[in-house]
Amino acid sequence: MCLVLFLKNLRYPTGGHRKQRTSSSFLLDFPMRTNYMYGRMKKKLLKEIFALTICLRMKAGAESGLGTPFSYAVPGQSNELVLMEWSSDPLQLLVNNEAATLPVTLTDQRWHHMCVTWSTGDGAWEVFQDGEKKGSGQNLSAWHTIRPGGIFILGQEQDIMGGHFDVTQSFSGEMADLQFWSTVLTPDQIRSQASCAGHLLGDVLSWSQESVELLGGLRQFPFEPCH
Repeated sequence: MCLVLFLKNLRYPTGGHRKQRTSSSFLLDFPMRTNYMYGRMKKKLLKEIFALTICLRMKAGAESGLGTPFSYAVPGQSNELVLMEWSSDPLQLLVNNEAATLPVTLTDQRWHHMCVTWSTGDGAWEVFQDGEKKGSGQNLSAWHTIRPGGIFILGQEQDIMGGHFDVTQSFSGEMADLQFWSTVLTPDQIRSQASCAGHLLGDVLSWSQESVELLGGLRQFPFEPCH
């Protein structure tokens, strides 16, 4: 009997079916609004982008308004690409400082999966919440391209590239699993991401502990969204 138990332990040393934690199994915690706590993505955009999809998981804090989950600024344009819900204003996607209002509700202090898409030709955009398409539009900075050489910040809106943050526009809550593609994902691909049926990695930015620098006391905690 002892030999049988010993052999079973050798075969299943970690419980057999337990999933291994990876470098992407974490969340960033923004416990309050500040003008100093943020994450900075280390990877740089090396060439202009003509289309995009950005997805992430978010849980809003108790403070009113979502704040700024992410912002991308380039020389001469601090609002090159921004997702922001400021004060009582609705959530907006900004491209080259032009804004589209996104008909989603993310401030119920529950985890949500959200995606935005955009393409330059006609400025077409879409927004998805928990895998369901919630809205779309056109003429958002049509024929503009997302320019390289900028800084991608998590949790703050940049008034100058890389800084000059406004505490009232900062993000409060938790975020995880941010993926950034240089293409427009299909609705089926987005639903698959939201439901954890599949997990594509962004070709522009992808979520890993090695990819983000934590600044101003920002902390990370273990988190497995697809469990």
